[in-house]
Amino acid sequence: MEILHHYIVYGRISKKAVDEARKKVANLINCSPNEIYFTGCGSESDNMIIKGVAMANKFKGKHIITSKIEHPAVLNTCKSLEKQGFEISYINVNSEGVIKIDELINSIRNDTILITIMFANNEIGTIQPINEISKIAQGNNIIFHTDAVQAVGNVPIDVKKMGIDSLSLSGHKLYAPKGIGALYVKSDIKFEKFMDGGHQERDKRAGTENVAGIVGLGKACELASANMQAHINHLEKLRNYFISEVQKRIKFVKLNGNCENRLPGNCNFSFSFVEGQSLVLNLDAKGICTSSGSACSSGSESPSYVLKEIGLSDELARNSLRVTFGEENTKEDVDYLLENLEEAVDRLRRMSPEYNKSIIVQ
Repeated sequence: MEILHHYIVYGRISKKAVDEARKKVANLINCSPNEIYFTGCGSESDNMIIKGVAMANKFKGKHIITSKIEHPAVLNTCKSLEKQGFEISYINVNSEGVIKIDELINSIRNDTILITIMFANNEIGTIQPINEISKIAQGNNIIFHTDAVQAVGNVPIDVKKMGIDSLSLSGHKLYAPKGIGALYVKSDIKFEKFMDGGHQERDKRAGTENVAGIVGLGKACELASANMQAHINHLEKLRNYFISEVQKRIKFVKLNGNCENRLPGNCNFSFSFVEGQSLVLNLDAKGICTSSGSACSSGSESPSYVLKEIGLSDELARNSLRVTFGEENTKEDVDYLLENLEEAVDRLRRMSPEYNKSIIVQ
């Protein structure tokens, strides 16, 4: 009997911890706690809402609008739905990665049930005109979802003021543990569950809750709420300094994405005559973590589809380097990165026949 009592007590403690975390996540984006569903990651959140809305509204229509530079979790979910008879319109973006609003408007049909456009791009950092998109969706009685995995914790988000019906987020992007995510769904939005089992998360996401991960996500959201502006200012200062110094020190370099309206810690450059993956390896040898393209496409030899969609050639797309600054980075870290980046670019270019030809021509 005493053992059973302990189980009940521990269960209550865990439930209270999950409830408190739900409130903290909701507070960060200004929604009600009962509009937050815990998931395993951002990709699961995207699958859960896109498929859920599609199935709940398939008798109203089977048309969905997204963009060509979405995360694979959105693009591949949409491709999966195409196999089930849904029609997807993939909107183009301009040279800075901003979706073409006129094309979005012209793509809307009577049977359009969902618009899903990411808040900010994971590779080039460009932030989309979310308020404008949401107004278009509202004006046409269409559900609007945004994959905000990169943005939550890095820019202020108010789902009520912005008119967002659904939003995906991922814990490790704001210093919570890996393996925990969340999904916001406005209370009047109907969506079907896509995983069967128990009745957890108000019968929308079966499976044992990751209590430790949920508590960690709640704490991370609490800290993000309290330190948002200081966090943004810190990252923007490092980012702007890095961009300015790269453009001063290194020739034949192109900044990818919107110069101003981008994530505070994101930088993406293309270095002519230097393969991005070679740069990544050279910097890794110095203890510097960077990437070429998206981490979710690290096993692919193809050039980044995001960089291709903003107009880069295959060569420049392969020559890209993404640098993301975080809370614990300092100006000294940036200086160390600049020193080693400049050295690596110079060394790799000296081995490039094309670079040597370009010098001769000059």
